[in-house]
Amino acid sequence: MSFADRYRRTRQLSVDLVAGLSDADATAQSMPDASPAKWHLAHVSWFFETFVLRDHVDGYQLFHDRWPFLFNSYYEAEGPRIERPKRGLLTRPSLREVIAYRSWVDEALMGTLDRLAPELTALVELGLHHEQQHQELLLTDIKHLFHCNPLGPSAWQRPAACPEGSVDVAPMRWVRHEGGLASIGHDGRGFAFDNEGPSHQAFMRPFALADRTVTNGEWLSFIEDRGYGTPNLWLSDGWGWVNAEAVQAPLYWRRVEGGWEQFTLSGWQPLDLSAPVTHISFYEADAFASWAGARLPTEQEWELASAAHDPASGVQLDTAEAVGPCADRSGAPTMFGNVWEWTGSAYRPYPGFRTAPGAVGEYNGKFMSGQFVLKGGSCATPRGHMRHSYRNFFYPHQRWQFTGLRLAKDI
Repeated sequence: MSFADRYRRTRQLSVDLVAGLSDADATAQSMPDASPAKWHLAHVSWFFETFVLRDHVDGYQLFHDRWPFLFNSYYEAEGPRIERPKRGLLTRPSLREVIAYRSWVDEALMGTLDRLAPELTALVELGLHHEQQHQELLLTDIKHLFHCNPLGPSAWQRPAACPEGSVDVAPMRWVRHEGGLASIGHDGRGFAFDNEGPSHQAFMRPFALADRTVTNGEWLSFIEDRGYGTPNLWLSDGWGWVNAEAVQAPLYWRRVEGGWEQFTLSGWQPLDLSAPVTHISFYEADAFASWAGARLPTEQEWELASAAHDPASGVQLDTAEAVGPCADRSGAPTMFGNVWEWTGSAYRPYPGFRTAPGAVGEYNGKFMSGQFVLKGGSCATPRGHMRHSYRNFFYPHQRWQFTGLRLAKDI
């Protein structure tokens, strides 16, 4: 696929994802961590307009001179912006106007794409991967918004993402790894975000990693064993969070007569006990690992163990269809897709890390505080976006993303 075709395909997927949304759906903001769908669509276009077209294409005219204030996210070098919790107040511009903005940016960029200098082509490449990140955020933010609606609406008038009914899940198997000295981080071939490098050596003691992620059924056993009510399983901050927020189950679970339901992008569905548990915080993942007599893997262990797995495998986002974590039916579980897997590693810079010059240097480095690394991608991660070295990161209490866990233990 040519670079121009990949650009068009990536940009079109974003529009396809909102095809079933009303203007009201695309405007509302359910919490400060989430953003309106309309804002996501405009922000990724602002990225291309600002860092490529405005700065490097002679004669380019901004679509609207006041919109940069609306759609800048956190780039201090680009000046003031609307406060993040207030993005849902943007009843205007409309969704239709935002789509028109995207077309304006696309037409201007496609008109110059084959003439860009290599460093600007690399900037467009960064913008495409940035847009893929926002495609996943757009889906998780819509899911959170629709969950807040007592009607429990579906984002799509399509069947649920996974085949109906639970399957028999094989007992968890431990895969031994000898550890030793390993090369960690991106090796410089192909695209990577700056936080994935530089490549460096890390030493690991022998460890074992579960061959699959924890299921809803296994999590239900944790609940029934009073996992949420046993303080010695929890980190102090986690125990405080559980009690302050009255957490008793993963996000989007509810108890109903005869069992449990889970909210999905296709609305409320019976809980599939064989599917990977998702929408759990780092605190919950760590407590479950303690309950199971195990621990969370380090990001270095996870990356080393994933070498035998294809990053494009597993349940990931291919088209604008209903998505959700699915029970493995292949008999050969992969370490990619379905759910982001919490690690026990703090999100900190690798040895020798340096932020890029200019505003794009604010992309990752300034967030390396107080967060934890997740690996592997999810059902909402666009296929082709993932790498062994990819480092996602969230605060330990956050769980509106498709987050799950894989157990590890020392040998």
